[in-house]
Amino acid sequence: MQASELQSRFERIRANKWFEAFVVSVIVISALLVGAKTYELPAGFGSVTLLLDWFISAFFLTEITIRFLGERRKRDFFKSFWNVFDTVIVIISLIPADDTELALIARLVRVFRVLRMISIIPELRILLVSLVKALPQLGYVMLLMFIIFYIYAAVGSTLFGDINPTLWGDITISLLTLFRVMTFEDWTDVMYETMEVYPLSWVYYLTFIFFTAFAFLNMVIGIVVNVMERENEKAREEKEALLRAELEAEGHSEPTLQDVMAELTAIKAKLEEPNSKNNEQ
Repeated sequence: MQASELQSRFERIRANKWFEAFVVSVIVISALLVGAKTYELPAGFGSVTLLLDWFISAFFLTEITIRFLGERRKRDFFKSFWNVFDTVIVIISLIPADDTELALIARLVRVFRVLRMISIIPELRILLVSLVKALPQLGYVMLLMFIIFYIYAAVGSTLFGDINPTLWGDITISLLTLFRVMTFEDWTDVMYETMEVYPLSWVYYLTFIFFTAFAFLNMVIGIVVNVMERENEKAREEKEALLRAELEAEGHSEPTLQDVMAELTAIKAKLEEPNSKNNEQ
């Protein structure tokens, strides 16, 4: 078998939807296996889980090899972060460290094999990339939120420190209390306690909740959704560009708008020819 035929076969296997679905299934089984090991299993299941673990490791090694061989330019394989990540996880998980001092590290690495789901499913990659790209903008929102937290914590420690030192004793404890209020964890108990001394203290809590739980949360959601829309549009453009490249490689060029208009004009001219001949007669 020639090298070009092998290359084409590996490309077809890598792009096969059933193969991708099977890879996802093995990743799910790997995650369930990691969770099962946290329970007290019968003695007979120890050897079964060990065999399954080695099968999963061998399958991941085979799968990453197929993806590598299916790449036309082998150097381009390692230009992708996800390919490098998958390769590192697979190689480390092959190290037999279950009976050594590195057993804990080996188990943790096997837990991270679940993250391979992100590299396999494009939609999950878009979500993660969008979140990472949104972090710079979210940083300014977090900074503004911290300023609001700090101001309210200083006010709360000054006003309510004598009422309940456990919740308002200093500014750090006050920050934790405000985080509790923002997450709505029994925040009414905190409010009613201070309202016994300061009846209008409800204004303090309601304004804080409005700024943090409502305003800032919507700002964070808006930033992430905006970045996700851009990433989805970018993914669609890349997919269309790849499809055009494949059509051109096969000798089929995608018609442009000018080509469609020219073809419509030619069809219109042909339809008008019988009418013009009838008029001449």
